[in-house]
Amino acid sequence: MRFVVVDVETANSKFSSICQIGLVRFENGRETASEELMVNPQAEFSPMNVGIHGICEGDVSSSPYFVDLHPRLKEWVGDAVVVSHSAFDRTALHQACDRYALEAFAWSWLDSARIARRTWDQFKDRGYGLRNLADHFGIGFNHHNAVHDARTAGLILLRALEHSGRSFDDVVAESLAGARAPANYAASVRRAGDGDGALTGEAVVFTGELELPRTKAADIAAAAGADVHSGITKKTTMLVVCERDLQPGWPAKSGKHRKAESLIAAGQSIRVVGERDFMALASITD
Repeated sequence: MRFVVVDVETANSKFSSICQIGLVRFENGRETASEELMVNPQAEFSPMNVGIHGICEGDVSSSPYFVDLHPRLKEWVGDAVVVSHSAFDRTALHQACDRYALEAFAWSWLDSARIARRTWDQFKDRGYGLRNLADHFGIGFNHHNAVHDARTAGLILLRALEHSGRSFDDVVAESLAGARAPANYAASVRRAGDGDGALTGEAVVFTGELELPRTKAADIAAAAGADVHSGITKKTTMLVVCERDLQPGWPAKSGKHRKAESLIAAGQSIRVVGERDFMALASITD
């Protein structure tokens, strides 16, 4: 049994603005290697993101760009299965490759959050975030440090395998066999998550002048497992905005956007996502 867990932190709401990458290798049920890669994202740092992970522009000003680290990542992972907790890290790496016109990583992926949902009934619908799972299992870690997060996701995967009695190879085969074909989004309009997709457990709100019709965007979110709400509430976990609204200092943010930022400042966990990043995240089906 051999796998590599990957976690990333970003400088701002753009998934491609990676500023830190954590890599942890597990072999035969134990950690055998780890590495932290600091990345100059060539992007502005958002105060909200800095408040989450503590990485500032000055911390990475002399660090390599993602394009320079791309070969290192391929070498580090090799032919191992790659694990991430939710589809965020996978999508961020894909978006960073796309940004620099690099070859996408041809890795087989496992989602440790999805595995946790399938393993323990109490986490089937909620509570499968990394922090909550770590607290439940008594795993101490420094949340939002990429190496710590990656290590914790790997330990949770090992606990899930032990609890379920399944082998790692069986879980990998199950994940690959469960890959779904893209949904026919025009067939119906849904506002409740209907599956085990990349957005399962998210409460999504749309705002701004999106390129997609709002109804179609809601269909896509629901098909990827998210509940779609009309307004920002204490249940909201993701706000999808148009790309223009992510520009630093953009003065014409919607009321929903401003309310979300107020709740974030008060401690609520809401991810503000651009439309293109949302589409890339929702498209993951395995």
